[in-house]
Amino acid sequence: MSNMPLHRDHIIIEINELLSKHGFDTSNIYDRSCFDLVARRELLLLLMKVLVNVDGFSAAHAQEIKRVARTFFASPLLVGLKSKNEVLEEDVVYERHGIPVIAPSTLRNIVVEEIYPEIFADRGGYYVQIDGQVVKQMREQQNLSLKDLADKAHVSRETIYKYETGRVRAQPDTAFLLESILDMRITLSVNLFSVPSDEDAAETKKGEPRELVDLGFGVINTNRTPFDALAQVEATSKKAEPLLTDLEKNRNQKVLNKMATNLKDLSDVIGTDAVFILENKKDTECIDGVPVVHSWEIGEMKNPAEFLKMLAERRECN
Repeated sequence: MSNMPLHRDHIIIEINELLSKHGFDTSNIYDRSCFDLVARRELLLLLMKVLVNVDGFSAAHAQEIKRVARTFFASPLLVGLKSKNEVLEEDVVYERHGIPVIAPSTLRNIVVEEIYPEIFADRGGYYVQIDGQVVKQMREQQNLSLKDLADKAHVSRETIYKYETGRVRAQPDTAFLLESILDMRITLSVNLFSVPSDEDAAETKKGEPRELVDLGFGVINTNRTPFDALAQVEATSKKAEPLLTDLEKNRNQKVLNKMATNLKDLSDVIGTDAVFILENKKDTECIDGVPVVHSWEIGEMKNPAEFLKMLAERRECN
């Protein structure tokens, strides 16, 4: 990814190619979405947004990508080239609205070399997280007191104590000096691939279509995704995987066909089912390989199991 052109489309294409070459299944590219690309390798599922200037990433986009990521146990990740007029540095993790941000070169190091960044940027500069247990263990092995180690590292005794008890982060120069003194790696890699916390769980049942909510599904409407909503049966059910859901919304057949292509693409990469919920009375059970269930059919069902059974029967349609 050297000599990366300053054009977002080129960056996305190069990232897609990089991931595909290194064992990831990747989705199509979705320009007008809170994510541009979905990628999976084994248990790791990434929802990726790519921007030249990461300051263009809005709080609304962040909230939506987190909501989708939580639903699929995925990790949201923002890849960009610069913030304001400053180039994002290699092997440094930044943050926007609670989403980790890295440069394309950092992504390449992770995917190709399995080199994970340890330095993160925050107000006031760059920091690392120290493994306090390792510091204490190596200090005691070398028969160093807190003050002995503090004097060697040019910090206070209290600072060493805080490092050992995990109460404070360190500046990289101090951490690297401690590593030299203790002859042991003491820094921790930044956790880039966490699943967002469940802070918006209360929103799960407020969405449309109401028929699914009444049947016992949790529904989350989305505004900046290639689908209209996410529907999920309660966790106590046999099958609790979320469904990618598209609604009719007076769309014509051409639009529905395009949406079906998107649903099929995303469901294949994410590993979940997709469904159209249609209002009309037409005898349609499938659109381009995506099952169709009509609102009136849902109204006659007694529980989510009946819905999932119908979905399974129509999944193999042509």
